[in-house]
Amino acid sequence: MSTPAILVRELRKYYGSKAAVDGVDLEVRRGSFFGFLGPIMAPGK
Repeated sequence: MSTPAILVRELRKYYGSKAAVDGVDLEVRRGSFFGFLGPIMAPGK
C-alpha cells in the first residue's frame, strides 16, 4: 500500500467554545480526486 497524498487523524476546529469539526479522520489516496462541500453545497473556505 502506498503512502496517502493526504492523511489527517483526529482533526478538530473550534470557533471559541463551539466545535465545528471534532475528531475527523481523512485519507486521500494518490491519484484520487477529493472535494469537500460545506453546508450549502459550496466549496469550503
